[in-house]
Amino acid sequence: METDDVSVREQLFHNRVRETIICILLFTCLYMVCYLVLTHFKKTAEFVTDDIEDATVNKIALWLCTFTLSVAACAVLLLPISILSNEVLLTFPHSYYMQWLNGSLIHGLWNLVFLFSNLSLVFLMPFAYFFTESEGFAGSKKGVMARVYEAVVLLLLLALLVLGIVWVASALLHDNIARKSLYDLWEYYLPYLYSGISLFGVLMLLLCTPFGLSRMFSVTGSLLVKPRLLEDIEDTLSCSMFEENSLRRKLNCGNQSCWSKLNMEALRQEYQTVRTKRVALEMRRKASPWQRNLGYPLVMIALLALTVMCVLMVCFNVLELLLDETAMPRGMEDPHLGMASFSMFGSLGAAVQVVLILYLMLSSVVGFYSSSLFCGLLPRAKDTNLTQIIANCVSLLILSSALPVFSRTLGITRFDLLGDFGRYNWLENFYVVFLYNMMFAGLTSASLIKTVTWAVQRELIRAFGLHRLPLTVSRSTVPFRLLLASGLSKIQ
Repeated sequence: METDDVSVREQLFHNRVRETIICILLFTCLYMVCYLVLTHFKKTAEFVTDDIEDATVNKIALWLCTFTLSVAACAVLLLPISILSNEVLLTFPHSYYMQWLNGSLIHGLWNLVFLFSNLSLVFLMPFAYFFTESEGFAGSKKGVMARVYEAVVLLLLLALLVLGIVWVASALLHDNIARKSLYDLWEYYLPYLYSGISLFGVLMLLLCTPFGLSRMFSVTGSLLVKPRLLEDIEDTLSCSMFEENSLRRKLNCGNQSCWSKLNMEALRQEYQTVRTKRVALEMRRKASPWQRNLGYPLVMIALLALTVMCVLMVCFNVLELLLDETAMPRGMEDPHLGMASFSMFGSLGAAVQVVLILYLMLSSVVGFYSSSLFCGLLPRAKDTNLTQIIANCVSLLILSSALPVFSRTLGITRFDLLGDFGRYNWLENFYVVFLYNMMFAGLTSASLIKTVTWAVQRELIRAFGLHRLPLTVSRSTVPFRLLLASGLSKIQ
């Protein structure tokens, strides 16, 4: 009997060590990738400076931002890893090499992401911001530790303020829970706080994702070679080169008495616009016929198919909510991997779910940075200051940590929420979940119809109304008789 107990304890110990090693390796890989991404966007002048103290503070803040961004990447991969793990165990149920992939590992990943998300949002990111803005208390000895003390004090004051606000809110809504939270902070108070944060993240996804789904067509189209109806690329490129040469001569004349600084700046912007258009035309001319005439339509059809599939799955989930109570998002303690597929179409349906989840996350990021409220946070290569990096990491963490709840609420997957992700109070409210699904389906459909309608109108106007003139330019740049001659030659 004692031998059996020892063997069981040894097995549990080995399983825990194996899971810890796998989690560390996964997080280390994501940390390295996120660090490379942040170093690509950070402003080099903030880290290469004569002030060693500022450089040290900025490096520490960058490490905290990298940690937060790594947690956000883990949150994005939670559902895809869980769904794919279940399908792998279904395909290879007795494989010796897949024994490490079990429900305990997946459940541990969900708990770690929840813990680190709370830690980053509540402590690390506010500390990083206060740390970069602090200078030390008046009269204290200057140095990194003085700035640490000031940042910690400010963080404690902020924590007391937030906890007080949330306690008052919980007291107004749930009096009993609010009283218990004073005595059991970890069990009642922090989950209630993070439930509000998750609700805010899910609302951000509701607003950003439909707008991002419509913007994906224009963003993707700008990266591909577009086919143009009834257009002669050679004539358009010749006119563009003529205009670029004309603007270059005006910029190189150097006659400041003729051109004011304001006019010269406007001329430089016009020159850059024409030059960018000329480079794009040259790329289109060099593109193969397959890439020019087949690649763009196929990508647009794929985006349209993914968007329509998301809307149809949400509509189907709305019907299930009305007919079946099991369609409501809920939490579970044991994922029971390898028992049954989470899609009625088997492995193919699970793969489609993974693609849709990643597509929704990418669309939400595109919509977030395309909105007029958050477009100023868009990072620029080698020109993003540390405050903007912190704001971007916080925003991406809020969006990504709400992605599992978002996907399960919309019915994109049937994989129920693990750990504390399923303990949110508002998930049990049928009216909130039902209204959320209806709003997402309505907003996405309206954005999609508007985008497709305007895109078709724009292409038709360009093709049948403006194709006679290869390029619209101002009379001050190209003589009017040249445009008239070009138009008459087209008509003939």
